[in-house]
Amino acid sequence: MPEADSLQHWLHHPLSNREAAQAVFAALQALAAAQGITLRPPPPEPTTCCGRGCNGCVWEGFFAAAAYWRDEAGLMLG
Repeated sequence: MPEADSLQHWLHHPLSNREAAQAVFAALQALAAAQGITLRPPPPEPTTCCGRGCNGCVWEGFFAAAAYWRDEAGLMLG
C-alpha cells in the first residue's frame, strides 16, 4: 500500500530544519487532500530569530509545534 508507506515516511521524517518542516507540511497536506481531509494550517515560521543560537530559540518552539502538527495530522490520516 504505497500511500500508507508514504504516510509513515513523513510521520517519521526528521524536523531538523526549515526545509524539512516545509516538506513534511506539504506532503501531509497533499495526502490529506487526496483523502478529502482538511488539516489545520501548520505553525507559522518564526520571524524574530536574532541568529545568535539562544537557549530557547524561537526555532526550537517552531520545531516543537511542527512535530505536534505532524503527529496530529498523522492521527487524522490514520
